[in-house]
Amino acid sequence: MRPGDSNPARGQRGKPALHPGVEETAEITLTFEDNRLASILFGHYDQNLAHVERRLGVTANANGNRVVLKGTPDASEQARRVLEGLYERAREGAPITLGDVDGAIQESALQGSLFPASDTPAAGRPAFEQIVTRKRGPVRARNAAQDAYIKALRQHELVFAEGPAGTGKTWLAVGHAVSLLEQGQAERLILSRPAVEAGERLGFLPGDMREKVDPYLRPIYDALYDFMEARHVERGLATGMIEIAPLAFMRGRTLTNAVILLDEAQNTTSMQMKMFLTRLGEGSRMIVTGDPTQIDLPPGQKSGLIEAVRILSRVEGIGRVVFREGDVVRHDLVRRIVAAYDEASRGKAEPGREERPS
Repeated sequence: MRPGDSNPARGQRGKPALHPGVEETAEITLTFEDNRLASILFGHYDQNLAHVERRLGVTANANGNRVVLKGTPDASEQARRVLEGLYERAREGAPITLGDVDGAIQESALQGSLFPASDTPAAGRPAFEQIVTRKRGPVRARNAAQDAYIKALRQHELVFAEGPAGTGKTWLAVGHAVSLLEQGQAERLILSRPAVEAGERLGFLPGDMREKVDPYLRPIYDALYDFMEARHVERGLATGMIEIAPLAFMRGRTLTNAVILLDEAQNTTSMQMKMFLTRLGEGSRMIVTGDPTQIDLPPGQKSGLIEAVRILSRVEGIGRVVFREGDVVRHDLVRRIVAAYDEASRGKAEPGREERPS
């Protein structure tokens, strides 16, 4: 850091060796003003620092409110940006999880590429977009794919989001919808998904319609309660400001001044998807999410999501974001599980390739 900077973490750099053929190393010392916040930043038993070490290939030795970073100049500088960004999060009262550390690492990489010659790359400004709701406050994208997703949600009336579980497709879509509702840019939230593997065979289930479909819509409820107070959710459901319904109940409607989310869209048929997309009315926005690798439709039946993305690829005003296994933010183990399944699928697709016993 430059002398006199107002950043709460004061950094001191060691000079790298400049001999040809010798790997350069750098040492940066960060001192944080608030010991309590530094403890939150470092994590329980310094687990956050250990995560930074593993991901960036540096060493981070903490002592009280001070941490010494050692590694290559680029890695040490990136680690500094990560820790300073996370410290600001802690000052704002936000918790710091390992997922937040991963997000800060990706964000710092983007900052470094955007501002390579700057000592303070973003001048305190986040490189990633964020969603703000009353309950959670600002929720920032954790990777470039989520950043592109939030931008697409703001710019387009219809957005398709595809990718594996755990990438935040549904969660961020609900958060964006809640933020539009709270800002007065939408009058209603309409949240839907195909029920019972897209067949919507609900008659045999006990209870009224809400009781029949609730188990299939539970992930949407969970996201709603993350972004809204429980009493506001219940009031919205009672007044119709929030509507959660199976896809079949969209037929024949024109939805105006609303945010409409279709989740698990890979399990829609072609006719169902066309029916849903043509419900879009004046002043409304539509978000369609799904995982094309998890299709539960009967064999031989086309997925409405895959077909819609292909047919509408050149239509103006439609955004599309594709998440990969590396974009999983739910848990680092989930990322590795998704990657392993994808690798196995690619192996089966290669002709003549045989699985070897481990």
